[in-house]
Amino acid sequence: MLRPEQMSKVSVTGSRAVMAPVIETIHELNLVHLSDYDGSWEGFDNGNPIEGADQASEKLVTVRALENTLELSADEAEPGRLETGWEDRLEEIRTRVNELDDQRGEVTDELRQVNEKIDRVAPFAELGIDLDLLSGYESVDVAVVEGPVGAIEDAVAASDDIRAFETFTGGDVVAIVAAPTADADDAPIDDALVGVDVTRHSVPETEQSPEAYVADLEDERADLESRREEIDAELEEIKREEAGFLLRVEEELTVEVQQAEAPLQFATTDRAFIAEGWIPTDEYDRLVAALDDAVGDSVEIEELERADYDRHGAHSHTEDVQEGAPSAADEDDAAADADDQQQKAVTDGGSTVTMGDEPPTVQNNPGVAKPFELLVQAVNRPKYSELDPTIFLFLTFPAFFGFMIGDVGYGIMYVAIGAYMATQFDSKGISSLGGVAIWAGLFTILFGIIYGEIFGLHILGEVIWHDLFHSELLPLNKGLEPAASDFALGWMVVSVLAGIVHLNIGYILDFYENLSHGFKDALFHSGSWILMINGIWIWIFSAQGKGSKPGFLFKTFASDGPFPIGFTGFPMWELFAFPEAIPLLGGFPLTAPLLVFLIGFVMLVVSEPVEAVESLDVVVNVFSYTRMGAVLLAKAGMAFVVNLLFFGAYEDPDGEFHFLRNHEPSYVAEHYGEGADVIFNGLMHSGTAALLGGLVILVLGHIVVLVLGVTSAGLQAVRLEYVEFFNKFYEGGGENYEPFGTDRNHTEDP
Repeated sequence: MLRPEQMSKVSVTGSRAVMAPVIETIHELNLVHLSDYDGSWEGFDNGNPIEGADQASEKLVTVRALENTLELSADEAEPGRLETGWEDRLEEIRTRVNELDDQRGEVTDELRQVNEKIDRVAPFAELGIDLDLLSGYESVDVAVVEGPVGAIEDAVAASDDIRAFETFTGGDVVAIVAAPTADADDAPIDDALVGVDVTRHSVPETEQSPEAYVADLEDERADLESRREEIDAELEEIKREEAGFLLRVEEELTVEVQQAEAPLQFATTDRAFIAEGWIPTDEYDRLVAALDDAVGDSVEIEELERADYDRHGAHSHTEDVQEGAPSAADEDDAAADADDQQQKAVTDGGSTVTMGDEPPTVQNNPGVAKPFELLVQAVNRPKYSELDPTIFLFLTFPAFFGFMIGDVGYGIMYVAIGAYMATQFDSKGISSLGGVAIWAGLFTILFGIIYGEIFGLHILGEVIWHDLFHSELLPLNKGLEPAASDFALGWMVVSVLAGIVHLNIGYILDFYENLSHGFKDALFHSGSWILMINGIWIWIFSAQGKGSKPGFLFKTFASDGPFPIGFTGFPMWELFAFPEAIPLLGGFPLTAPLLVFLIGFVMLVVSEPVEAVESLDVVVNVFSYTRMGAVLLAKAGMAFVVNLLFFGAYEDPDGEFHFLRNHEPSYVAEHYGEGADVIFNGLMHSGTAALLGGLVILVLGHIVVLVLGVTSAGLQAVRLEYVEFFNKFYEGGGENYEPFGTDRNHTEDP
């Protein structure tokens, strides 16, 4: 569970004559993560693709292009068999679809041109002048422009190249007819308008009126749109009839291309090949049995090693493995020669390994924790050689999230949203996030019950803990009310304690990882941090220097504190006092917690002198967890404000806070007299208009709190896991296990 699934390195050696059936068999198993041969062995080269690979690749490109044109999705067909002669059918579909696609492109271009013509003639419609009157003159210059009319007329009037002109306007559109001077250039109007911000409109070549011209263009546009709809209908019909066929062809060609290109990863000679890869150890017998059924004893199969690496990637040990199936040396001496070549590379673990790649990672977690693998992979996939932190993320992330939000109403919403994401989306990532949301929601409900809150109201506390169980300890208050302010600081102390426990787990995991280098290395490298964090924090909660430490550290768990378990601090546990003659420390009492911290510090200096400067991290990192208490108060405060605005609230003579859910503001004076204060009347009690506005505020406000719960509580919980916890023992950087093969979704196995 804490380690990735154990992987074995396997080798398959045989003659080139059986390479194709071996590839097909391994592909169908979909188990072997093939290693890439790097060309370093003398006498061996990377293999060449099997004959027909290029043609299969071209067909695959064709099929995917057709799917793109038809906008096919993978869920639009049921599995089925691919009939013989499918190549001819594919060619017919390709020809028809390409013809229709070309026709659609031509129609679309024509439509674009018609729309451009309609857009161009619109300014002329504003002028109300027949189009044939705006062109065809030799003695005058005519232009139609759009811009500021006054500036246009002033610019034309000021031109030395124009002796007379007339303008016709319609809105911002101006038709200018100008008589140029004898020595004017060919386009005097354009020259005159150089400094004016105008748009020049070309006059359409037609004798029709603008209205008639637009009407003809709109008729043409309607015909083109109708034609395009007909083409789209034909393409949709092809999609409906051929979707399953195309998806089956794509899958078949994908398999064919993968198999044809597999030799590129092999080491080959003219007569033999060697293929290596990683496989889950418990699947080795299935691989041997399948190859034996396919090619008999024509190949030699060997389990080279069962990998076990330390956290730094070195072989910590390699288990004894079986020698594998007999080879076909008598049939092909070259295969035996290849195997001899294979034996030359021996790792420092003592096992025959010829292609020096690291084993891929298969995360091995129980089903309930599987969704949290996504959060781990967001940082980096675990190396094969290190612990997989998924299970710890599963145990702590939802608890942190639930602690910070702690509301039954919000928790139910998170569970509902998570269930929708987990069941309604095909994406593995979104489904995993849905699973995470479900667990986060469940813990939010759990803590909501402990706090007695539903959408920020203490209804559950009154019903469950007071009325049903008559509890004096529960529900726990979040500390927003004046009479319960001690809880606010108390939650900060609880957050610190959660951080101490969480970081201790990280250091213990680091200790366990380092045991592969020996107990001494683990003790000095990891044990030093365990001693320091516990020593310093026991000292912080101890009686030594109690007067100079924050009082809430000792009041939080006192008999009269918010969490009354009777704890007022650890004893001083004084060992001795430094002699007065020692500068700075003279008379200072050395206590057991400080001694534990100092021992850890010295061990760290001895083992990792550079890390000694980071020794205060055992304090700083724990303080980072106070952000949980801060988010708890912030989210509770937001829900409190939303409810206060809607319901209103009052404070009774005992200083207890109550929302005006069941009473009018007048109830307070009638029931308590002058001993109670109404804090706010509430929109609920301020008339119909205020009530309606208050309902909007109530709903939108809680939606905002719900959303910000993800962006604050969710991100803060993730940050504590990634930055504070993972850094103690986790590096990541593992390779994903990608077995050679394809899961068939559209074609039935032949």
